[in-house]
Amino acid sequence: MSKSEEILLISDLHLSPQQPATVERFLGFLKNRAANAGELFILGDLFDAWIGDDNELPLYQAIRSGLKARADAGTRIYLQHGNRDFLIGEAFCKECGCALIGDEHVADFFGTPTLLMHGDTLCTDDIAYQQARSFLRNPAFIAEFLQKSLEERAMIATEYRKKSGEATSLKAEDIMDVTDSAVENWFSRHQVGLMIHGHTHRPAVHVLTVNGKPAQRLVLGDWYEQGSCLECNDQGCRLVRVQTPGSLPAR
Repeated sequence: MSKSEEILLISDLHLSPQQPATVERFLGFLKNRAANAGELFILGDLFDAWIGDDNELPLYQAIRSGLKARADAGTRIYLQHGNRDFLIGEAFCKECGCALIGDEHVADFFGTPTLLMHGDTLCTDDIAYQQARSFLRNPAFIAEFLQKSLEERAMIATEYRKKSGEATSLKAEDIMDVTDSAVENWFSRHQVGLMIHGHTHRPAVHVLTVNGKPAQRLVLGDWYEQGSCLECNDQGCRLVRVQTPGSLPAR
């Protein structure tokens, strides 16, 4: 990473046909704001629900094209799975010119080892969610799910989101946030002083002390009402709002 290059990080866009304004904002972001970035990391939940790389609705094709255009223009794009789009596969990434990174990815940000995560595995107090996550990520379940038709997959995903939303509405707010012990565990496991994640939709900068050493946890925001982006350069990182207008291509 050159000192002159900028790194951008985003997450929790939850793109879907039901949120056309967010899709427009993202496409505008790719075309304009991200044009100056050497690297762009998307830390999960790019989509509100991804039911397979063979989903070729026009809206998703527009997103593929936007990502590919930005990658072809020179920005290195990295995708990480979220809890809503863990079925993104190599076929999608190849079409978009992106690279898929693991659930725990350590990157060098201008000499600072930095742990990148979606953030859902930090919410260890939400036991029901962690159990559901383990079931849904099981390779056997994934293989069986992807063998179904797109229509069947869409119906299953809709029903799951409905049940998940109902369950979430009954949970205490603190249960759905990260736990201190999990945060400290991941810092110690990877021996880093900087962690960046999304998932909680609670953008913030947390200054910590882990194992007697200073550390920072930077949390990305969602894109429901406005875009949220973390800008990083050799001077540090800062959270900003994405105001870039965009427009969907003609259908």
